[in-house]
Amino acid sequence: MSVPPPPGPHRPPQGPYPPYPPPPQGPYGPWGPAPVPYGGRAAVNGVAIAALVLGILCFLPAAGLVLGLIALRQIRRRGERGRGMAIAGAVLSAVGLALWTASLATGAASDLWEGFRNGANGNSTLTLDKGDCFDSPGGLEGMAYDVDPVPCAGEHDGEVFAVVTLPGGAFPGDDSLTDTADDKCYALKDTYAMDGWAVPGHVDVYHLVPSRDSWRFGDHEITCVFGNTDGKGSLTGSLRSDETTLDRHQVAYLESVRVLNAAMDEAPEEEYVEDDLPGHQAWADGVADALTEQAGMLRGHDWPAGARQPVADLVEDLEAARKEWARAGGAADADAFHEHYDRALELTDPQRSVTARKALGLATTPPAYEESGGDAAEDPGLQV
Repeated sequence: MSVPPPPGPHRPPQGPYPPYPPPPQGPYGPWGPAPVPYGGRAAVNGVAIAALVLGILCFLPAAGLVLGLIALRQIRRRGERGRGMAIAGAVLSAVGLALWTASLATGAASDLWEGFRNGANGNSTLTLDKGDCFDSPGGLEGMAYDVDPVPCAGEHDGEVFAVVTLPGGAFPGDDSLTDTADDKCYALKDTYAMDGWAVPGHVDVYHLVPSRDSWRFGDHEITCVFGNTDGKGSLTGSLRSDETTLDRHQVAYLESVRVLNAAMDEAPEEEYVEDDLPGHQAWADGVADALTEQAGMLRGHDWPAGARQPVADLVEDLEAARKEWARAGGAADADAFHEHYDRALELTDPQRSVTARKALGLATTPPAYEESGGDAAEDPGLQV
């Protein structure tokens, strides 16, 4: 992922893409679907560590390459961590072996190898895993050649919230990688930070992608990172809120949130209802169905005593909102659509969920975003 400047492979950080248009907010969370739960952190594969050590030391490059390949196979089978270290060890050993062979004939490879090895040491972005926090000397904009792992509790430049492994094959191109990283990282941010209300407004999504050179050596990972909107700014404290940090009631509540958020995110591209009434009607029907599902999830959970009544009150609001969305879906014209749409928004005002959130120990301050003009499609309501 991160290695010294050319001629060695390197990974440019892509993005940020802030300020990305924030989805309208509702009573439960500012982002889209709630995440797929994750368990605790897996163990680091020991063979991957050995491969990385041999690759860095470069005294047995062939052995480092073999161990790196063995580690990748074990990691896939066992679900262990350390894929980045295995790739780094294999890449370092492969390049070292090639340069070692070349140097026997030319003696000119030592400087190139030294630069490459220094960039792929323990501070390489190749070693970053989900949940790691780090500092980057140049910030999160431009080229990221190395990182300094730091505790998440203190100040740091970035926090890794997902690592995505792409299929092999030919290098897809910088533009294609950027588009893929954008889609994957934005889709996965909620799997790490389930409670969007707890994410500060100055947090943005960044990603590190393979370069053409590092791809050729087996680097096929996208690293998704939370960072400051100012690429050279910092964050303090971990943003992680998933099954590793939340209790089962908090997770159940936030999982119900993703159902409505996903439906709200399907707002038509046409900004004004008058320009696409059928599209807005279909969207309203989808939101009504999502509200039915979400209310059922909330009713079906065994909540702690202090949260039962607040959640029951919230379910009552959601069911009333469902009726208004259903009526909007059957509206005869744009004026009728707006009438029911406005009532639905009142019933999903963010403040209506604060009591339930407080009872569950979740964040209670709705995210603040600048309001923009427009119509229903641009401001599709108050997401939960």
